[in-house]
Amino acid sequence: MPNSRTHRIVYLGLTTGLALGLHIFEAMIPLPTDLVMPGFKLGLANIVSLYVIMNFGIKDAVTVSMLRTILGSVLSGTFWTVTFFFSFSGGVVSAIVMGLVYKYGGKLFSLLGVSLLGALTHNLAQLLVAAFVIQTISILGYLPMMMFFALPTGAFVGIVAKQVQKHGATGKR
Repeated sequence: MPNSRTHRIVYLGLTTGLALGLHIFEAMIPLPTDLVMPGFKLGLANIVSLYVIMNFGIKDAVTVSMLRTILGSVLSGTFWTVTFFFSFSGGVVSAIVMGLVYKYGGKLFSLLGVSLLGALTHNLAQLLVAAFVIQTISILGYLPMMMFFALPTGAFVGIVAKQVQKHGATGKR
């Protein structure tokens, strides 16, 4: 199949669908961390974001992340709620940061490092939205606890994305 605009659009549609499926699947997983950190997620859809960054670039990864969070919130009934804005801001900001670091800091950061920075910025963006909503910056005090849970999952995302890249299909021809 020739490398065409149509091929790219189809591939990005498939990756958006995969990210949405992971987003929905993850929402159904009961986690013991919900007792300590309500709303904590594993970030499985970020595997797809990182994959799109590696194969298509920042712009397409941000588009996939935006579509995933919008469609996921519509399907879960949280569109235009605070939960949506947490998810949207975290997904988009982390996709941008991971994309920029992957593109310009590839010699300084491994894929694992890129993913860990994505986990950090995802949580930071969510906390900044929360600070705006509740009108206090003191909510940022939750960042260390959020990092305690997010860094292992960020590492997992990076490891899986590297394995998918190594052994999986790519959108490049």
